[in-house]
Amino acid sequence: MSKSSGIALFTAPIRWLKRLLILFVGLWVAGIFLFSFLPVPFSAVMVERQISAWLTGDFGYVSHSDWVPMSEISSPMALAVMAAEDQKFPEHWGFDVDAIQSVLEKSDKDEGRIRGASTLSQQTAKNLFLWDGRSWLRKGLEAGLTVGIETVWSKRRILTVYLNIVEFGDGIFGVEEAAQHFFHKPASKLTASQAALLAAVLPNPHLFKVNAPSAYVLRRQQWILRQMSQLGGDSFLSEHKLR
Repeated sequence: MSKSSGIALFTAPIRWLKRLLILFVGLWVAGIFLFSFLPVPFSAVMVERQISAWLTGDFGYVSHSDWVPMSEISSPMALAVMAAEDQKFPEHWGFDVDAIQSVLEKSDKDEGRIRGASTLSQQTAKNLFLWDGRSWLRKGLEAGLTVGIETVWSKRRILTVYLNIVEFGDGIFGVEEAAQHFFHKPASKLTASQAALLAAVLPNPHLFKVNAPSAYVLRRQQWILRQMSQLGGDSFLSEHKLR
């Protein structure tokens, strides 16, 4: 094999990787702008779950969500996810610096394992555009996408998209789907207690169940309700233009 042939064999994969990266970046940028006003039909995590089910022979699994605007989501539900997951959501620019610093310090003491400290903005970016799991590569891409949606979208829009694509159970994505499945009512009618219960399973909706809550989930539900009250209820949402 000539030297030029060897170089060509080495550089060809790199060219294809560059093209693939450019393609994904273009799709992500287009998605950020389009989903700033269009309903989100599905998320990357939904696609990942569906493909995983098919690969394991589960052809009955269907991952989907029913899009609803913020006006059709109850105020307690919007407040509950912030109380549970990201109480600084209206104030930060996509990242909770104090939480990140705390996680980095814990990771240094725990053999470098990556732990979560994601804001709602980061979770929205990851769920919509990336895959599940933890790695520095995914975290890096997530950071860039978070900056993108925080730049283009309003906080209200980020919260709306998050509530429509977040996973509440096996095949159950979005608050409308969850409300209908677990409580047989639309998301607009969810009570504070029901909203807090849904938010209580978000750390791991495959381990924690809305329809069979463990003692931990019930304690977390009560903690979320107290946090919702301390945040200020509807006045907190109105103050930050989230309703």
